[in-house]
Amino acid sequence: MLDGYHLLTLTHRHAPLETIGKMVVSDHASPVLQHLKDRFEWEEMMYLATCNRVVFLFYKHGPVSDSIAQDVVNVIRPNLSFEEQDTISAQMRLLHGTEAIRHWLEVAASMDSLVIGEREIIRQLREQYERSRDAGLTGDHLRLLMRFTIETAKEIYSQTGIGEKAVSVVALAFQEMLTAVPDRNSRILMIGAGQTNTLFAKFLLKYGYQNVMVFNRSFENAEKLAQTLQGRALPLDALAHYTEGFDCLVVCTGATEPVVTPEIYQHLLQGEQDVKTVVDLSVPNNVDKRILPAFPLQFIEIEGLKQIANEHLAYRENERRKAESMITERLFVYREQWHERQVERSMAHIPAEVRAVKERALYQVYGKEFAALDPQAQALVMEMMAYMEKKCTAIPIKEVKKLVKSRLTVKS
Repeated sequence: MLDGYHLLTLTHRHAPLETIGKMVVSDHASPVLQHLKDRFEWEEMMYLATCNRVVFLFYKHGPVSDSIAQDVVNVIRPNLSFEEQDTISAQMRLLHGTEAIRHWLEVAASMDSLVIGEREIIRQLREQYERSRDAGLTGDHLRLLMRFTIETAKEIYSQTGIGEKAVSVVALAFQEMLTAVPDRNSRILMIGAGQTNTLFAKFLLKYGYQNVMVFNRSFENAEKLAQTLQGRALPLDALAHYTEGFDCLVVCTGATEPVVTPEIYQHLLQGEQDVKTVVDLSVPNNVDKRILPAFPLQFIEIEGLKQIANEHLAYRENERRKAESMITERLFVYREQWHERQVERSMAHIPAEVRAVKERALYQVYGKEFAALDPQAQALVMEMMAYMEKKCTAIPIKEVKKLVKSRLTVKS
């Protein structure tokens, strides 16, 4: 059955990200992972690490110790104190059989992510499976499950709206900006080079915006962000003297008071009268709101996006429930596929044995008679024997698969 599948995980739902980071193994070929596999007699294993989870998916016949979480933590982080090891292991979840597979499918469909519906997880799964495979950690059981997992995730994304409607404030802000500033040659001034603006910059890069100027207190950080955008950089104090105009202003710094005052904003306009777009992702606002009634502009801020984000999140949550039903149905499909594969593996010797019977018949039992035939007759006999070989190989495998399927149907 599927009882050989097990999953040990530490996720954002039960542990802070700092704790998850302590369980990360940077190299899939690390002796640590091979040691885990050997020490606990796992037949196969796959290691997955993302920004919000670490997963050890493994296959093993027989029981798994209740202390496996503590043991794994000890192998990976032996230098931690016993108290720290106990704390981490207590936050880990151990799942078996169908429940392990269910959770794995939920991870692939981004139903258990920080942001529900984030498709990036499929790429991460593929890459980290390949690394585990290349390190010699996986085998047929995990190969079969991974193929099924990718198929299931794609089906969920295509048949539900779980990946629709952005829920990140940065993504929503960019969508608003994209509508207001569709021209990829638009002049964009980015004030701040922290995490939020770095995320926003990824959208700018993806959609081909190239005319970007980055201002930041740390000129070194401004340069780094500008380089990713093939843009330019200036120190923040140069903002008050900038004279090249702009079409869109993207602002997010750590300042607690407005960075863009009415005076600075008017200077940045350089006398231009058309409607500008201002994106303020700061808390509190870094753009002085006295600017709003004084100048023609479209203002995008976090407060105005929160309601949209919550509505989109509710929509995705509803689609997640649809995905749960799909996974329940898919588990029955996988159970059948897995059993069929076990039949194939258990009867893998049959083709070779049938072929050996054919060869013995042709060249030993009836060797003289076969050799006496003319070439045309020999070709006909070979063709007939090849047909019989194929049928004699397929019939028993097909019948056993039918028997297994009927028994699974009765049990379900």
